[in-house]
Amino acid sequence: MRQMTEKFLKDAFAGESQAHMKYLAFADKAKKEGKPNVAKLFEAIAYAEKVHATNHLKELGEIKSTVENLKAAFAGETFEIDEMYPAYKATAELQHEKGALRSMNYALEAEIMHQKAYLETAKVVDAGKDIDIKSVHVCEICGCTTENEAPDKCPICGAGKDKFKNF
Repeated sequence: MRQMTEKFLKDAFAGESQAHMKYLAFADKAKKEGKPNVAKLFEAIAYAEKVHATNHLKELGEIKSTVENLKAAFAGETFEIDEMYPAYKATAELQHEKGALRSMNYALEAEIMHQKAYLETAKVVDAGKDIDIKSVHVCEICGCTTENEAPDKCPICGAGKDKFKNF
């Protein structure tokens, strides 16, 4: 693939991914404001943006075997833990942006959990097996991710068990 086309596909993937997430957040807000049909529209278009992003990612050759995908996910989490969030946090601290700093701290702590989960999962999948979990629970406040059971109190942000979404 030529460099410019590859760059444009990567840029398009980033834009479509951001639109997907933004529209899901807009859908949640519409639901809270009692507008379920507006939420439905946002969710449907968010799904379309996900389709676009997935097509771009496939064309870039970045969807591989599960083992390779787990290794790529681990590398992404490692970058966020070791480089991205420390730099972003330093800037937020320097500029006294408390809300941004809280958001980044939540993300960083959750990314550490994600990195560990990907590493452990890759070992199991590399051995030709699937992981043995009943469910995954994610804190809606900070992104803390736990397997099998939600904690009574989130270890990152202190939210109650009722703030965990079950997958």
